[in-house]
This record gives sequence, structure tokens and C-alpha cells, in this order.
Amino acid sequence: MITRQVEINNEIKKGRVLVIYGSRQVGKTTLINNFLATTKLKYKMVTGDDIQLAAELSECTMTTTTNFVGNYELLVIDEAQKIENIGRALKLMVDHFPDRYFIATGSSSFDLASKTAESLTGRKNVIELFTISQAELLRSSSKSELTQELESYLIYGSYPDVINQHLYQEKERVIKQIANSYLLKDVLAFEGIKNSKVILSILKMIALQVGSEVSTVEIANSVKVDYRTVAKYLDLLEKSFVIFSLPGFSRNLRKEISKMSKYYFYDLGIRNALISNFSKLSSRNDVGQLWENFVMIERMKNNSYMTTSANYYFWRTHDQKEIDLIEERGGKLYGYEIKWTGQRTKSPKLWLETYENAEYKEIDRENYLDFVTR
Repeated sequence: MITRQVEINNEIKKGRVLVIYGSRQVGKTTLINNFLATTKLKYKMVTGDDIQLAAELSECTMTTTTNFVGNYELLVIDEAQKIENIGRALKLMVDHFPDRYFIATGSSSFDLASKTAESLTGRKNVIELFTISQAELLRSSSKSELTQELESYLIYGSYPDVINQHLYQEKERVIKQIANSYLLKDVLAFEGIKNSKVILSILKMIALQVGSEVSTVEIANSVKVDYRTVAKYLDLLEKSFVIFSLPGFSRNLRKEISKMSKYYFYDLGIRNALISNFSKLSSRNDVGQLWENFVMIERMKNNSYMTTSANYYFWRTHDQKEIDLIEERGGKLYGYEIKWTGQRTKSPKLWLETYENAEYKEIDRENYLDFVTR
């Protein structure tokens, strides 16, 4: 059993809804079940897949609310986004039963967030659950053991069920199943998403452009749809925990590039499944892309779990001076260049001269674990 960095005990409060976001198969239900196995609270756990329950709760009446809450101290609703009017339903529960505890999970931040945003203003705590982090693995493994498994994380990703497989063939089978049976089906289930071939084509193009600036116009021309449709799908894919974007950082210089974003994957196994490439690192030409993506998402996981608030960017000028990752936190700027080869380069003089008190550091295979676990 892998101990997660987040603990429900620390986040659950009376009179508030604990909302847990994360894609399918990242361990939301396991996290809750582990908590329920030790809690002394009298609880009821239901799922939004229950059609009758969903219909009753969506009515948002005092009768349905009271019947649902009953004399339970803790109410858990898994896949809550499948219940119409779930935001209003949860608001009724919290407002009329402020002495109870409530948990709602969702596999889409877009769907559940949009349904709870206004209704639960000031009434919720939020946990975003990712695939297994390096910091979580470090709790039961040594640094040397993690570095020995680095190739596996870069190729097959970090979904719990993938990590629990010992054979590479089984890891490949499981991540393909997650990609095809769960993740993409969730994305395609949204209203208005009817052309699966288009969104898959867009995703494959993003997979091949990891770490590069992405032009929605170029993608639109390639897949033969309007660029606004591409932008809509990219936004949907971000809100469904498939990809995330880094905008360009620009404050002081005209020569700084800031119009286009770079895209990365929440899990590299999904990325590699999309392009059907599970080859060893020694025979790949995209190791630098995999490494950059891996360090980015592991850093973001740890910052999120450690409640370190940060804005993320990349930095590049028209004359090709660039830094892979910029973090803006605590009123300061931190620049990080992510290198697979470990070849040291000079600090970007223009960056340090332009932004007072900015810092710069190179992240490679020698120091990455400290960077993503502390």
C-alpha cells in the first residue's frame, strides 16, 4: 500500500464539503476507503452512478435532503458530478446540517467545479489528487531504488495500478486500458464532443510537441477544424486531467515570447499510449521531452500537496534565450532549466538582469529527487 501525501483527516471539516478532484484510477476511492476503514463516524457512501439516488438528490428538496442525510455523521458521494444540481443539493445539506461531514469526488474538475462553484462558495475544501508522486514513493523506497525505476516512470507513468505491476508487459496493458477505457471515455462523454477522431488527433499532436510552443491555428489546419474548436478541446483536456499548459512569461521585455503556450501530460504513460511508443529510453529520440514533462508534473504534484502556491510559466525570447520552468511564488521568480544530459550551462544573464531578485537553477538526474520531493 502506497501512503498518499494527502490525508482526509487534515482536510475534512464540519459544515463544509471536502471536494476531491482527479482523473479516474488515480486512487480517489482507495483514499476514501482507507479513511472510512479507520473513522469512528457513522457514515454512508453512495455513487452518482446510482440512477435512482441521482434523481432524488437532483430534486433539491428538504424532504430528499433530510432522507438522504438521515442520522449519518458523514456522507460520501463518489462521482458526484453525475448528479444534476449537485451543487445545490450539497449546499442544502451543509446549510441545514452544519454538524455533519460531507465528501464529494469527481473525475472531472470542469464538470464538478462548474456544478459546485457558486453554490458552495465558502463552503468547501478542495483536494486535487494526482497519480502517484515521487515523494509518495520515497516514503517506502530509497532514493537509489527510485532512480533505478526512473525509466519505468518515464515510459509507463505513475498510475497506482501501473506501479503495482512488476512486468513491463503488464504495465503496458494496464496503461492502455486506462487510456482507452477510462480517461478518453470521460473526455468524450462531455456534451458537444461528438468527433472522437478529431480530439484524438489533437491529443496525438500535443503528445509529439511536448515541451514546444503549440499553435492552435497549425493544429486546426492539420485536423481540418476551426481553431476555436481546437482551443475548446484543449481547455476540456486540461480540465479533465489529461494535459496542462504553461503560458509564456513576460513582464519587462518586448522580445519576450508570451502568446503561445506549451503543453504537458499529467501522466507520461497516457502520452506514450497515445503515440503507441513504449520503447526503451536507449532507442528513443524524445527522452528530453519525457524528462522535462516528468520533472514538471512531479514538481507540481509536490507543490500542490505541500500547499505551496505557485504560478507556472516558461520563458523564451525571440533570440532563443529560454528557461523551461518559471515559478512565481512568494513574490519572487525562480527559473529552472531541466536537463537530461546534466551538461551545465551558464546562467541566463538576461533573465537575472531583467528580473531583480530572480533565481536560476539547473535540474538534472543528480538533483531531481530533491527538487520534486521537498
